[in-house]
Amino acid sequence: MSSVSTHVLDTGLGLPARGVPVQLSRVKAEETIVLESATTDDDGRVARLGTGLEPGTYRLWFDVAAYADASGQDIFFPEVTVTFTITDERHHHVPLLLSPFAFSTYRGS
Repeated sequence: MSSVSTHVLDTGLGLPARGVPVQLSRVKAEETIVLESATTDDDGRVARLGTGLEPGTYRLWFDVAAYADASGQDIFFPEVTVTFTITDERHHHVPLLLSPFAFSTYRGS
């Protein structure tokens, strides 16, 4: 079975994005099931979400507006959603790079 972690970096400030609410959901057909919620730690990380995940499609939702409000920033994207597919039994790391007007993500290790 698989698990997911994430790391959010504020590239505009050059710092980890602490306090970002994150939600992991399973996507099945037209149904989305919330599995777990967490908040990034002082290093901008959520070490483990959804242990024991089966192969399928999942979604990470990041509440960027809450982070922007807490850090006193204006930001163009109030939320970021990353949808990905788990096909094997291993840990999956999904980092998010934020700035006030852009974001990027990739499959980490």
